[in-house]
Amino acid sequence: MAPGLATAANSPIGAAKTVEKLSGNGWAMDASGRWTYLSHDLQLALAKTPEDLNAWWSEGEGAWKQLVHPDDFERVAGEWRHCLRSGYPFDSEFRIRRRTGFGWVRSSGRSILDDSGDIVGWYGTSLDIDSDRKTVDALHDRELELSLLVDSVPSHLWRLTPEGEPSFFNKRMIDYLGRDVSDIQIPGLSRLDAMIEMAIHPEDAEEFGGALNQSLVTGESFFMRYRLRRHDGVYRWMSSRAESVRDHDGRIVQWYGLCHDVNDQVATEEALRRSEWHLQRLIDALPVHICSWTAAGELSYVSKRFLEEAGLSKASFSEFAKAALDLIHPDDVAQVRGQALQCIQKGDAFSMRYRRRRKDGTFRWTADRFEPLRGTNGTIVEWYGLSVDVDEEMRIQQSLRESEHSLHQLVETLPALIYCLAPDGRPIYRSQKLSEYLGFRIEEDAETGKSLHATLEAIIHPEDLPAVKRKYSQSLPTGKPYAMRHRMRRFDGEYRWMETRALAMYNAEGEIVQWNGVCLDIDDWLRAQEELRLAQRNLARASQAASLAELTASIAHEIGQPLAAMISSSDACQQWLNAEPPNMKRAQKALDRVVRSANTATDVVNRIRALFKHSDDSRRVNAFGNVVTEARDLMAEEALRRGVRINSRIDSDLPPLFFDHIQIQQVLVNLIRNAMEAMDAAPDRRLLQLRVRRDEDWVHTEITDNGPGVDNPDRIFEPFFTTKGQGMGMGLAICRSILESHGGRIWVEKNDPNGAKFVFSLPVKAEAARAS
Repeated sequence: MAPGLATAANSPIGAAKTVEKLSGNGWAMDASGRWTYLSHDLQLALAKTPEDLNAWWSEGEGAWKQLVHPDDFERVAGEWRHCLRSGYPFDSEFRIRRRTGFGWVRSSGRSILDDSGDIVGWYGTSLDIDSDRKTVDALHDRELELSLLVDSVPSHLWRLTPEGEPSFFNKRMIDYLGRDVSDIQIPGLSRLDAMIEMAIHPEDAEEFGGALNQSLVTGESFFMRYRLRRHDGVYRWMSSRAESVRDHDGRIVQWYGLCHDVNDQVATEEALRRSEWHLQRLIDALPVHICSWTAAGELSYVSKRFLEEAGLSKASFSEFAKAALDLIHPDDVAQVRGQALQCIQKGDAFSMRYRRRRKDGTFRWTADRFEPLRGTNGTIVEWYGLSVDVDEEMRIQQSLRESEHSLHQLVETLPALIYCLAPDGRPIYRSQKLSEYLGFRIEEDAETGKSLHATLEAIIHPEDLPAVKRKYSQSLPTGKPYAMRHRMRRFDGEYRWMETRALAMYNAEGEIVQWNGVCLDIDDWLRAQEELRLAQRNLARASQAASLAELTASIAHEIGQPLAAMISSSDACQQWLNAEPPNMKRAQKALDRVVRSANTATDVVNRIRALFKHSDDSRRVNAFGNVVTEARDLMAEEALRRGVRINSRIDSDLPPLFFDHIQIQQVLVNLIRNAMEAMDAAPDRRLLQLRVRRDEDWVHTEITDNGPGVDNPDRIFEPFFTTKGQGMGMGLAICRSILESHGGRIWVEKNDPNGAKFVFSLPVKAEAARAS
């Protein structure tokens, strides 16, 4: 207002009333800042009159302190002081105390000047902006919350323009890519094409671009799985989806997309597919029949072999059941049907052996078993069935029964005295020959027959008795083999020299369950030996000793391996037969190995004869992989006993080689046994790796262990050089001789981190030369 006017209209109160008519809540003050006017509405809101407010004036700015929120006071008071001094307009937003509590107001004040330009008063208005301010704060908080949500959601969020140009990435996506939208630039390319070029896997880029362009053109939703490049160069699988946002006219204004990391899910799905594929191949390859059906009687799965045997390609449960029953032997079908129906009705497991017809019309014994799968509430969900051909096993059982009878006859007719003891030494069995030799049986004399001490007192020569008792006292508690020569009393009172040997038989837990012994009458042999020593005492054998020792060791080593395998397999067979119940399948496998080992021993003898004839007639073109598999199977029982796991890998493209089957098998068995013996002291898991591969004109065989390794690799193949406490030192020397005679070679390498790797090679060209 122009200076010099002093009418009521330009007085502070008049000005305040004029403003109040326009906006309400007017107020006025004099030049010193005392209230001269306060609108009726303000007095009601503040519950104060101008006089009440001016009453605080003696306290300095007490009125302001009473009205303004403590957090706003210093700021507002400073602004007001500045206005009082300078005459500048007063405009401020702050919280003011009202009857209902603090609320936001926007207060504006202007000064009134007199003609000389001095401030004569102030007028102004206060507008209630509490609801507006709270709305703004709420919107700000909501915006902050939404921003945090977008950046913290465990997915990549992005936005595209209607043309498909990237316009926004959330923080998680920026961190993943290592760049923001503005950083995606390649000269000559749009931002979308630059994004595809920089971040999408090359194998997925074309499909990604095509799918996204299709959505941009049609407005359809976008969905795709693709690989997205991380900031460190690693590609990870993503599942991306985008939807368009349209205005009221239906035009697309932008695209919102979400990109979720599914790399682990894709890897899991791929692993499941591979697992399912391998499982199906495994089922198809196994020589068994598998099927399953639901509790409602719907066929859910039948293996390929089962369908082919039933002559079906696919069938319902009733059709399959009828086809399966038609294959059962007429004498067995009623029993099988009745027991199967009974088990299904009761929900019990079914197990039965019967004869089933093959495609060629012959009947073979089959073992069938099916069991129910129950849910958490105990109800049957599905039935699973398995059918296995056991014809060979049934024949073997019959053969075993016959063999058991023959074995008993054999024991009774052997030219040896056989006995068995309990773990504490109590006699539990004597052969007929031993009973006849002693002149009494176990059951005939309660004292002499059933006590080891009493038996020894009765039959052992007094001069030998202390040593025999001492030897038994050492062997019985420790399991140490018993071996001793002594004189034993015959039924007629004559003492004859005997060689007695006994070995402990263990169960699966390593406990002694029985001692098996044999007594050989060597009285005549000892006398003959004495005469022979006298006759040969003057013979000069110095020059022949080394050759004979080497030859003997070589033959002993060659024969020893199959014999050791026979003993090991025989012990295993006896253990499986003595198991409760007897494991006939494993016993049969052990007997098969006994037969193979016996044949091997025979072939070894024939090979030794052939060596003296300088003949290679026993060499043939053979499949080398089969020989390796046979050697591995021969050692499987011993590996199980020693706690060794054999991991074999044999290339499928091996060519046939020209070699002696038995000699090469002996090489493999010797190297495998050496590797297992080397790992006897290994504290960790014992792993033997068998690897066969072709390298140009050679076939390499590697046998690796994790034992202590070889300290003298240069001397390990020398005759009579051994690292074993009781070894002869001929095994590896013989292996080298055999391989060199085949045109091959053998060497040893260090296995990392510990152990040894024995490698031998056989030439492929030798086979080609023989074939030509």
